[in-house]
Amino acid sequence: MPARPADPVSPTPQQLRQAARLLRGGAVIGYPTEGIHGLGCDPLQPTALQHLLALKARRADKGLILLAADLTQLAPFMAPLTADQRSRLTQSWPGPVTWIVPARAKLDPLLTGGRNTLAMRVTAHAPAAALCRAFGGALVSTSANRSGRVPCRSPLGIRRGFGALPLLPGPLGDLTGPTPIFDLISGRCLRPGASPRTMP
Repeated sequence: MPARPADPVSPTPQQLRQAARLLRGGAVIGYPTEGIHGLGCDPLQPTALQHLLALKARRADKGLILLAADLTQLAPFMAPLTADQRSRLTQSWPGPVTWIVPARAKLDPLLTGGRNTLAMRVTAHAPAAALCRAFGGALVSTSANRSGRVPCRSPLGIRRGFGALPLLPGPLGDLTGPTPIFDLISGRCLRPGASPRTMP
């Protein structure tokens, strides 16, 4: 029986600092998330958002997801929430659950897809959370694949799909695919997904 490949090593502080510098400079990078590799960039740099959408061949009206290490990093992107809405978020965060949340006015339509909501998540996945902390804020997190294709679950898949794209090393989480997505206002599940946790 062939030996099982060793799990990827978590990113070093130096690798995290380098990735954060690239992001601040407007780069798009690949990085590990809860179940797949993601593509990320600074959500406040329009040129970076345009580059990311071009890499994925993704329509601008679909919107993007933000990933953060804590709720504070998402606050600049959220409209005021009710106590019940905030409680619903904190019951599932940090964790592998993405919520569609009322968005703050005048965000870049490339983030929101032109809607008044925005998808976001506070992650419990250590490498992704460490990247957000090193960057100092929330990051765009969209699956590392060209639109309509299967998301990448390995560095090799990213190399094949995107060439010499900068890639933060590290293990994936224990999901088998992307996180589930719920709507905060209605509570409705918009995209099912496997998770080790009980869904809200």
